[in-house]
Amino acid sequence: MTGLNIKKKETDMKRRDIVGASAAGAVLASVPAWAQDPPFPKPGATLKYVVPFAPGGLTDVMARAVAQKLTEAWKVPVIVENKAGGNAQIGAEQVAKSTPDGSSLLAITLTHAANVALFPNAPYSFVRDLRPVALLAGSPMLVVVPTGSPIKDFKDLVAVAKTRQLNAGSSGNGTPPHLTMALFNDLNKTQMTHVPYRGGAPSMTDLIGGQLDVIFSNFPESIAHVKSGKLRALAICSLSRHAMVPDVPTTMEAGMPGLFVENWTAAMIQARTPDVIVDRYSREMIKIMFSAEVEERAKQQGFRVTPKGSADFAVFLKSEIDRWSRIIRTAKITVT
Repeated sequence: MTGLNIKKKETDMKRRDIVGASAAGAVLASVPAWAQDPPFPKPGATLKYVVPFAPGGLTDVMARAVAQKLTEAWKVPVIVENKAGGNAQIGAEQVAKSTPDGSSLLAITLTHAANVALFPNAPYSFVRDLRPVALLAGSPMLVVVPTGSPIKDFKDLVAVAKTRQLNAGSSGNGTPPHLTMALFNDLNKTQMTHVPYRGGAPSMTDLIGGQLDVIFSNFPESIAHVKSGKLRALAICSLSRHAMVPDVPTTMEAGMPGLFVENWTAAMIQARTPDVIVDRYSREMIKIMFSAEVEERAKQQGFRVTPKGSADFAVFLKSEIDRWSRIIRTAKITVT
């Protein structure tokens, strides 16, 4: 190859390098700035995490833990705002009708999946006006009876429920304990009598006192009474045993895998919120849930840490809405 040809080849190679670099620059320039460094949240912004329940409950505790870590990670305040009432609909409606800029986040539970069927005329559409962000954790239901009950295990409960009427308490119509009881009836073709209370605490008091036969309880509402010996846990409505009650069998082990119920907690946002904001929330919240501090705090509250991103959570949420809508129709559950 002559010197002239070598020179020409070097020139051509440099030209191709320049063209390639220019093309790469053009591609980067054509990508929105947020794809490289999302402008969310903006410096000086204040974000709101709406909890549609009273302060101090499990959903509130979890939301506050996540909000604190979001504040630390993003260097902007994330304020928890409790908007209780209306079977958790008041706070949900507020976020559903909020500006779709990511400034308002909503904490939800199994209750909201059930509300789709319980409140068909709600002033907002849970499915259309809100979109999934992340599933955070779940707390399995615990089947409990008084310590002095003749019902010794879960198989006893099934057998007795088929021979005589049992009174099953709950924290109110359409609540997870009520829905779990309805699912039990559906699976076993039994007819337990539902006795609703205004909250979990008074129902526990009557169960301990023997005025009720059984409660399909929210884990945190009954675990202390099980530990103290005032209640007997027959089974946990889960796929695996729980570290806080390792001797209590699962409903699967007891022969009823269909009675799998967790009162989960998750986050949603206004439906028109841009994907980039939803994705950023989702990624950060999953990272937070897997942090040693928050995971340990969740476990101490009886939660299993099972985070899902927005896409996987959307699939799970649809299955929960479909599942509980069928049970609510079958059991003819209404809320007045």
